Amino acid sequence: MKKLENKVAVVTGASKGIGAAIALHLAAEGANVVVNYASSQADADKVVEKIKSNGGNAIAIQANVSKQEDIDNLFSEIKERFGRVDILVNNAGIYDWATLEEITEEHFHRQFNVNVLGLLLTTQKAVTLFGSDGGSIINISSVVSESPAPGSSVYSATKAAVDAITKTLAKELGSLKIRVNSILPGMVETEGTHSAGFIGSDFQIQLESKTPLGRIGQPNDIGKVAAFFASDDSGWITGDTILASGGLLG
Repeated sequence: MKKLENKVAVVTGASKGIGAAIALHLAAEGANVVVNYASSQADADKVVEKIKSNGGNAIAIQANVSKQEDIDNLFSEIKERFGRVDILVNNAGIYDWATLEEITEEHFHRQFNVNVLGLLLTTQKAVTLFGSDGGSIINISSVVSESPAPGSSVYSATKAAVDAITKTLAKELGSLKIRVNSILPGMVETEGTHSAGFIGSDFQIQLESKTPLGRIGQPNDIGKVAAFFASDDSGWITGDTILASGGLLG
């Protein structure tokens, strides 16, 4: 029997990159996966198709997690289709580098609305669908929460907030048998890091020179860790953060 057989997993921001890899790994372990996306329906459909072609079960549902109405609609549809939630992966997030003099209200609120408020509101709604057996909430943070890079003041602050929320909610939700943990990836090669110009840059070379395993991450590296946190293999772990960075900061 697979480790997540018949579980219902919701992965936000799962149309590509780390979120897509997490969705694929959870499905491979037997979970029914809700592939949430904000705007990339075609990409989300490709993830669902890949899961189904591998013998798994998944559906794609649109929702912008920074909007309460979208979150309400997301979980209303999940309740109608599956009746419950066992695993929530708060992966949806955005990042935008800016030096101190470049920071604006829009720059600040756009990232905090998705990365922090969206995570809180999504978790708030999801918890109402967890059963008496509890389950697992996995928050995708970043190594910048512990080691910020120049120009990442706002983004790093959002991820530090995610780690604080993780520890807080682990204490709040423990009595419901709901575990809450964070994964802190280092640089991972995704569509986002390509479009941001990180891949092939001096910044990548510098990071790899400081990383004991000598490379940046791939989405599957994070997907495997998420599958561990989702399963009973991590049943005695909550309120914890794990660096998935090839030894960077380790």
